[in-house]
Amino acid sequence: MACTKIARRGFSAASQISYYARLGEIGTARRYFDNLHTKTVESWNSLLSGYFQNMQPDEAKCVFDEMPVRNTVSWNALVSGYMKNGMIRKARSMFDVMPERNVRSWTAMIRGYVEQGMVSEAEALFYQMPEKNVISWTVMLGGLIDEGRIDDAMVLYDTMPVKDVVAKTSMISGLCSKGRLQEAREIFDSMRERNVVCWTSMLSGYTQNGKVDIARKLFEVMPEKNEVSWTAMLMGYTQCGRIEDALELFMAMPTKPIAACKAMVIGLGENGEVSKAREVFDRMRERDEGTWCVMIKVYERKGFELEALHLFRDMQKEGIRPHFPSLISILSVCASLACLDPGTQVHAQMLRSNLDNDVYLSSVLIAMYMRCGEFIKAEIVFTTCPVKDTVMWNTMITGYAQNGRAGEAIVVFHNMSLSGVPLDDVTFIGALTACSYSGKVDEGKAIFESMKSRYQVEPKVEHFACMVDLLGRAGLLDEALCMINTMPIKADAVVWGSLMGACRNHLNPEMAKIAAEQLAELEPHNAGPLVLLSNIYASKGRWGDVAKIRRDMKHLKVNKSPGCSWIEIDKKVHIFTGGEMKQHPEHLEIVRMWEKISAMIREVGYQPDASFALYDVDEEEKMQNLRNHSEKLAVMYGLMKLPEGLPIRVMKNLRICGDCHSAIKLISKVTSREIILRDANRFHHFKDGSCSCKDYW
Repeated sequence: MACTKIARRGFSAASQISYYARLGEIGTARRYFDNLHTKTVESWNSLLSGYFQNMQPDEAKCVFDEMPVRNTVSWNALVSGYMKNGMIRKARSMFDVMPERNVRSWTAMIRGYVEQGMVSEAEALFYQMPEKNVISWTVMLGGLIDEGRIDDAMVLYDTMPVKDVVAKTSMISGLCSKGRLQEAREIFDSMRERNVVCWTSMLSGYTQNGKVDIARKLFEVMPEKNEVSWTAMLMGYTQCGRIEDALELFMAMPTKPIAACKAMVIGLGENGEVSKAREVFDRMRERDEGTWCVMIKVYERKGFELEALHLFRDMQKEGIRPHFPSLISILSVCASLACLDPGTQVHAQMLRSNLDNDVYLSSVLIAMYMRCGEFIKAEIVFTTCPVKDTVMWNTMITGYAQNGRAGEAIVVFHNMSLSGVPLDDVTFIGALTACSYSGKVDEGKAIFESMKSRYQVEPKVEHFACMVDLLGRAGLLDEALCMINTMPIKADAVVWGSLMGACRNHLNPEMAKIAAEQLAELEPHNAGPLVLLSNIYASKGRWGDVAKIRRDMKHLKVNKSPGCSWIEIDKKVHIFTGGEMKQHPEHLEIVRMWEKISAMIREVGYQPDASFALYDVDEEEKMQNLRNHSEKLAVMYGLMKLPEGLPIRVMKNLRICGDCHSAIKLISKVTSREIILRDANRFHHFKDGSCSCKDYW
């Protein structure tokens, strides 16, 4: 700014140089210095410190070398400057050659060590000090507390000749961090003078250790409260789930800082009060990136994926640049909804922010691409990432398995075993799932057997569930049931559910009834097993048994989750429900599109499979029921709205039915469109009349 170029009257040259440096105008400071007729040692010291303050240590050293006269302040500025710039060795080398050191010299070096986490080095230097002041003692005390060495800190505290408010407050905070509230309170009670920071430290100690009521009593008698005090008390309530008390306190706050609003949003969100959390968010006068992040995180964790996506877009419109936590949340939402467009925007943001080499973020990005069916883009991210941990390898294996790329999944599994990265439980779940989805029974058995013998990974119930699924999909139902009966650990609902699914595939009502009975004991309120058993009976035409199951479900007050599919068009998610209980605004156009496409696929062999209608009604009504399956409606809408050349991406909350699978294969053929459908279990990539699952699912 122009006004900064004008020297301020009444200020010394050294002060003027420091002023420019604090503004970040080190070039102006240098020009002002160069124009001085008389350069005092103070002006030299100000320029030296200014360069360090502006992160230019090499220029600072040049100034130091040019100085005609140096004093102890000059040397102290050099040492502390190097420390603040993270140049520990240079700082120590300059400290060691100082012609004369005072207590500030020693304290600057000790403080630098502490700030860099080198507490042992700081401690060794501290005990060499010829003289110490209260600041030296307090800096060393803080270092020990930061490292969690509370007992050592207490010993040092007891030997301090003078204990000021800062030292006592530090000790209170340290003791509270280890749950030693009684000792902290003794120090607090012994203090003749307490400032608001000291009161707040004791208050925070109580809230952090779940003693909220004691904290509230202390809060009420505080002679002075600031924003930090109010926020500490508020967070005490939110962290222990006392939301009504938190809301009451929040409403009473004289000012509501960003930190308090964040705490309230998180607290309300974690306790299921999502709409109230949004009200707090909307009423905030100013929001930082972290505020947007916590609201997005609340939506993501509580299953409000669409709201999270809309809020992220609003955030971008406001010009707020998302950081790490926001990117993680949005990628997770994109993966859940299979919304590729915002996911690719996040990827671009990662590249611009140089975050593309972050292992954790890259793993989430790979998962997003995989769950959107874009395994080639996932491969690129995986290949270009220089460091790969277990999670990233697992994400690739699982992603390939879900996308029907069993061969690639097994190759990655074997490459991982050769890479030196440790394999874990999830690794084998991914590999076994790949074998299950592709019918590789022998390879799956070999991998399962190698878990303990070769990789020293103990099989858990999840791995037995994978094996039951592998055997069941292959039609080896008796062998699957035998494995369940001989398992060294008790079979859970996932294991019996795998058998139940296999019975549905192979229409085995007798074994399905056994599995359903076991599942009824394990999960009495889960409608899934009864629905599957009902579907099996319906496929066999056993309508009496179907009616009995539905009566039992009504008696037990167990409800079936309706089939639901969705598709993203022009940054908006369109949801379709089975039977179109709540019709889409363009329902008539969708029906007309189906009639047109239905005629086309009948010409190439489509025959509606009434066994998937699952209701004892006449044939015409069964055909209408099949037409209204949510995945068909979503695909029709995609054909209506998406231009040729773009793949149609549809998500479904349940397993795709056989009739829809046959129909969509032929739709991809007659329309020359690629259709990617993700159901509850896996991806189906339809193209040119075939599916990536090879009709094995």
